[in-house]
Parts: sequence; structure tokens; C-alpha cells
Amino acid sequence: MKKIGFLSFNHWSAQNGSRVRSAQESLLQSIELAEAAEEIGIDGAFFRVHHFAEQQSSPLPLLAAIAARTLTIQVGTGVIDMRYENPLALAEEAASTDLISAGRLQLGVSRGSPQHAAEGWKTFGYTPEITDADMAAEKTDQFLAAIRGFGVATPNPERYAPNTPRLPVTPLSHSLPTRVWWGAGSRVTATVAANKGMNLMSSTLMTEDTGASFELLQRQQIDLYRTAWKGAGWEHDPSVSVSRGILPVIDDETARHFAPNAGAGDQVGLIDGVMSRFGRQHVGSPERLVDVLAQDEALDAADWVLITIPNQLGVDFNVKLLTAIRHIGTELGWTHPAPSPALA
Repeated sequence: MKKIGFLSFNHWSAQNGSRVRSAQESLLQSIELAEAAEEIGIDGAFFRVHHFAEQQSSPLPLLAAIAARTLTIQVGTGVIDMRYENPLALAEEAASTDLISAGRLQLGVSRGSPQHAAEGWKTFGYTPEITDADMAAEKTDQFLAAIRGFGVATPNPERYAPNTPRLPVTPLSHSLPTRVWWGAGSRVTATVAANKGMNLMSSTLMTEDTGASFELLQRQQIDLYRTAWKGAGWEHDPSVSVSRGILPVIDDETARHFAPNAGAGDQVGLIDGVMSRFGRQHVGSPERLVDVLAQDEALDAADWVLITIPNQLGVDFNVKLLTAIRHIGTELGWTHPAPSPALA
């Protein structure tokens, strides 16, 4: 069983060639694409989050709008940068979105990737005396405690009897904690995610390089995660996603856009001063892609594959792309689960 989702970076630009020219077009086209993706059997609509850039920065209104217009497709993020978030406000908003969706929210959070603004979270009013990584971890712990229903606020003695327990945030969506993901860029952070009871979201970037191929390094990350999960003793089963650039060449238009990327392998470079390995783009005919993807060890071990899409090429182009990828998945033997049940 393998679930297929699309991952949109939600870019917009007024430059020549862009079919998404404003923030409003980006939002409305995202809703339209999610509806169309549900119709062709895609399992998830995921969106990247960036601040101070021509990309969407506040994803939950978008996810709620998609949830209200669809029935089965999962809606998610990949990922929300916790350095910018008020964890209790995010807990309230996430639970509301999950209730609207009847339990279809797949919320990816993390420390986040390099940002356009230098220490932009300080502009949002957060100036901790710890590292930004520790700040993201601390806020994530607060967020998890809140969505799990722990009391986080002292009752007002004018409204509550003495010895009233601390108040939880409201609303709560009781199954949401099993659908929160940590965007892990290394093997170490994957084990941290397992110990926190979070699903693993692994992207096309690993912030470490051992000389092994990207797929092998990512497979090692997944295996370490699953081992750590078993050791942590969580009662529910975890989910693992990997992101892939899969670009099938099926006509003249896709050949014009994708052919220049054919044949490129992994790339190695510095991210925030750390040597990192970037996964390759998979370009070729559907038949060739079936053969290549069948040998992808990390993809074989994952529950979800998130397809990074060129959203600026518009809805129709991306529906054509996702339709071809859906057929490739069928050839690989990927089956799809029944629609999500209504939230209990």
C-alpha cells in the first residue's frame, strides 16, 4: 500500500511563463488542483510554507478551504517552520482545520529550511536565549502537549472551583496527534521524531553526506526511525513519507519543460554551513520511470511518496502530470486505501 500526494511550493510570479501571477491565483489554483487531484485518485495535497517570499506563509486557511470542498483527499504541510509559530495558537487552528476535514489533516512541522529573512522569527516577536533549533524543538513539544489535551492554562479562580485542573486548548481533535509529522533532514533527527511520537517526513534533501547515494542514505534514516519507534513503545503505527521529483515525459510540452533535467544525479553542497546531499530529479518516459523507481530503496520503505510539482505551470498541466504519475504508481503495484472514515 502506497499513498501518493503532491507537494506544491505555491510559488507565484508575474514573470513571463508563469501561469500563477499573484498570491490570490496561487491560493485559488491550489484549491482547484486539490479538487482535481482527488478526482483522479491522488491521496494527498501538501503545501510548502515559507515567510517573506512569493509563496504561501499561512497554510491552515488554505487547507480548511480545500477540506470544505473535498471528501477524501488528505491535506497537509511540508513543513511549517515552528520558529515562527505560537504553539498554542497553532494547536487551536490545526484542531479546527482537522475537524472541518473530518480527520484528514496531515500536519508537517519542523525547524524549517533556510529562510529569505535573516532570523525572520525575531520580526514575529520571538527572541529566545537559545538556538533556533532548540526553540523549534521547545515549541514543538508545547504544540504536541496542547493537541494531546494536556492542561496548559491556569483556571480563573473567579470562574472555576478550587483545585480545578489546568485548562486545555479548545477545540481538540483527538486523533490529530497521530497525524503530525516531523520534517527530518538527518538520521539523528529522525530518531528524535520517533521518540516524540511523530511521523517521519523526509524530503529531497539530507543535511549530511556520507558518500552513499541519496536513496541509500534516506533508507538508513527510515530504518533507524522505525527501530527507534519500536523502542519508544508508542501504541499506534507510524507513517513515513519521502519526497521525489518525478517528471514523466509524455508529450511535447512535458519534453520541453523536463528534458533539460534528464540524466542529472545527486548533488552535494552546503546548506547553513553543513554538507548536504540533494536527491535527483527522475525524468523520462513512464516505462523508464517504472524501472528506476522500482529500485529506489527509500521509496520502497515509505508509506507516502510526495511528488514535488511545478505549480507555476498551472492546474491543467499539473493534473496531466499527476495523472501520469498515478498510472506509474499502478504499474509499480501501489494500491490505495479506502477513503478516510469520518472523525470519531
